[in-house]
Amino acid sequence: MSKVIKIENLSKVYRLGVLSSRAVSQDFSRFIARIRGKEDPYLKVNEYNLKNSGRSNLLIQALNNINLEISQGEILGIIGKNGAGKSTLLKILSRVTSPTSGKVKIKGRISSLLEVGTGFHQELTGRENIFLNGSILGMTKKEIRRKFDEIVDFSGVEKYIDTPVKRYSSGMSVRLAFAVAAHLEPEILIIDEVLAVGDAEFQRKCIGKMQEVSADKGRTILFVSHNMGAIRNLCTRSLLMDKGEISLSGNTEDIINGYLLKNSSASNEYISENSSADVYFKKISIGTNNGEKRGFEFDVINPLQFNFTFKLKERIKGLSIAFSVYSKKGIKVLYSSCNIPELLKDEKINEDYKTVTAEIPGNFLAPGSYYINASLMIENIQVFEQREQVLEFELIESGSNIQRFRGKDMGVVLVDLKWEKKEKDFAI
Repeated sequence: MSKVIKIENLSKVYRLGVLSSRAVSQDFSRFIARIRGKEDPYLKVNEYNLKNSGRSNLLIQALNNINLEISQGEILGIIGKNGAGKSTLLKILSRVTSPTSGKVKIKGRISSLLEVGTGFHQELTGRENIFLNGSILGMTKKEIRRKFDEIVDFSGVEKYIDTPVKRYSSGMSVRLAFAVAAHLEPEILIIDEVLAVGDAEFQRKCIGKMQEVSADKGRTILFVSHNMGAIRNLCTRSLLMDKGEISLSGNTEDIINGYLLKNSSASNEYISENSSADVYFKKISIGTNNGEKRGFEFDVINPLQFNFTFKLKERIKGLSIAFSVYSKKGIKVLYSSCNIPELLKDEKINEDYKTVTAEIPGNFLAPGSYYINASLMIENIQVFEQREQVLEFELIESGSNIQRFRGKDMGVVLVDLKWEKKEKDFAI
């Protein structure tokens, strides 16, 4: 297969804080240099020593010396914690931002789905945005019309196709954006974590569509996700990013296992520093209703309690706490959320700490290793805080009636099914 993306020594540095810290004449010189395509005459980032300079706190190394080749028809998974540089890499490939140094060579048209609403003009209708995106990709009106019905049908927004996009919900925007990106025949499709906004059924449709366009039409896909199950099912090759660098690259299963091992917390408690934020997690912990304390190991027969302590300055309409439990293979086992205003409707909110608890019954999860992700958010609108793999725990069995299954794969859910003999045998 031919190479469609080649990245050589790619780095990206962002400057934090104030825009100006020198004389007006120097800022003007910088402005002229940028217009002429020249480097900053006072601060050459390529020669800048981030560690030794007293001004290092003003710069952040988002990407550092990335080298990567991607073949035609390949589906590449990109994983890593928040702040690892995944989105910055995709933005450079999508030409949303430029690199500080290094080269990127791309062969073919690119369609990107980076953030909710990316690529849409908010004042235009869904119909007009479909034609606008097609035109940007170099397609004729005839080609776009041929794909139009398929796009609308896939997105499921036919009732609102002539409504301005600014009135769409986040889920509707993502559905239409993915449908446009996948159906307008780009050679390279770049997708960030935005699919998490969609419901489970739509996510399955998206994964199926990505598999189809890669296998049947030879399109290249770059897929960033925190859903290890989706990465495992979709991608044959993956890379793990950490602190702006590619720390691992290779077989998807090996990369996922390396990621989970590297970020294993081996703790049943998370405690944060104090923050000035309006709402944030102060403490997240796992325990049992009988006070069992065994590090991060718990017996499968005991109910598990997930305790979320958070600081809340004032009531926030629609605020919810959500958490997901994942198996060690990255498969999402369960998801649950609660509406905070409803749960605390009889309590005063006075910048104090509140704690809510969710309980998973005993003999529900099979023995094995698990981890949880937790979020404070207004669903489909705003995420205040998201903690990935914030806690890890191990379920063990110690003399329960499942001991006879030791050594067998019991899946992830234990269900005590009722078995009985029918009074009358049915003929086969």
